[in-house]
Amino acid sequence: MNLAVIGAGYVGLVAGTCFAESGNDVICVDIDQEKIATLKSGKVPIYEPGLEELVQRNIEEQRLSFTTELAAAVRPASIVFIAVGTPQGADGRADIEQVLATARAIGEAMDGYKIVVNKSTAPVGTVEEIKRVIAAATPHRFAALSNPEFMKEGAAVEDFMKPDRVVLGGDDPEAIEQLKELYEPFVRTGNPILVMDSRSAEMSKYTANAMLATKISFINEAANLCEKMGADINEVRHAIALDRRIGPHFIFPGAGYGGSCFPKDVRAMIAMGDAELEMPLLRAVEHVNEAQKNLLVKKVKRRFGADLSNRTFAVWGLAFKPRTDDMRDAPSITVIEALLKAGARIEAYDPEAMAEAKKIFGDRIRYHRRNYDALNRADALLIVTEWNEFRRPNFQTIKQLLKQPVIFDGRNIYDAAELRKLGFAYYPIGRKNG
Repeated sequence: MNLAVIGAGYVGLVAGTCFAESGNDVICVDIDQEKIATLKSGKVPIYEPGLEELVQRNIEEQRLSFTTELAAAVRPASIVFIAVGTPQGADGRADIEQVLATARAIGEAMDGYKIVVNKSTAPVGTVEEIKRVIAAATPHRFAALSNPEFMKEGAAVEDFMKPDRVVLGGDDPEAIEQLKELYEPFVRTGNPILVMDSRSAEMSKYTANAMLATKISFINEAANLCEKMGADINEVRHAIALDRRIGPHFIFPGAGYGGSCFPKDVRAMIAMGDAELEMPLLRAVEHVNEAQKNLLVKKVKRRFGADLSNRTFAVWGLAFKPRTDDMRDAPSITVIEALLKAGARIEAYDPEAMAEAKKIFGDRIRYHRRNYDALNRADALLIVTEWNEFRRPNFQTIKQLLKQPVIFDGRNIYDAAELRKLGFAYYPIGRKNG
């Protein structure tokens, strides 16, 4: 099939590349000329494992191309995907101005029947708005559907190639069948393609993310109670994970969630509920998460005092999660800003997010090319993101480099007994003596 993907950001680039990888001819469109030039050269402006190799291969095999000209991409395409940003507004709602502007431009460029598919995370009712906007811009027949994405940053290519499910929301049987054909190579193992109305499809994305965020805030609150009562959240987590109604996923305590989806989507659901529903549970989820981001700082101040002048802290992990360079709403931002406000100096390291960190912190913190370089004469080490390379470090080297052997573990990646045996003061989350 000939496809156009409008928006070459995270969602659009992964989707367009994976569609090309399955044999389709794909044109990705973006208004950012510098980004398009970078992509044409085979370079990817975001960090996502495996993506750059796929982009390069599909450019070479002439299935994937990039342009700033929307009309030139829309006219040969049978299916046009909208994958532009829906930034959070002041009231928490997702702003769909870019989605509707893109829909209008698609309508003006259409020269025949098109299937227009919204992949942008957008409030319930957005597909109906897309239909209204396109109908006002073109005399041609078209179909509009919702097709939310459920990719995880750091595993997006695998998630797209092997989805747990594909959700299609719309009422045009012809369009649904074409989309089923498009997605068939990705669900050969039997995972379902779910067809529903567009409003339910749009809500499914928000509900999935809100449910996952709820699990994280719940386990964090349970962890804090474990710490207060002298219990160990790791033991508790193992016990409850064996209950099939609960399961082992997304019940790891830590320094809070971040990223481009969970915070924004929880706030958007709260905004959709308005005063009529209030959404008290999701408000609590957000409140717990914001408090959790400050937990490491509280532990630091409990050890070193409220005034951290003349103190230096090494921070390992800046991205909101491993295997990405995304720092949107990252817990590290809250932690570092609070430490700076208390007078501390920060020595930071992240395998991929250093460039993004510099945009946020500038020269207020120091950056290091190696994780061990951040430790030299620091008063303590803070683990904020659980990158694999942090899981089995040389603790003797850490002990030699730190001014004193103190670790604040915001992801519970170390064995408390082992570290204390090695002479470390170790402060995890939700565990005894944390």
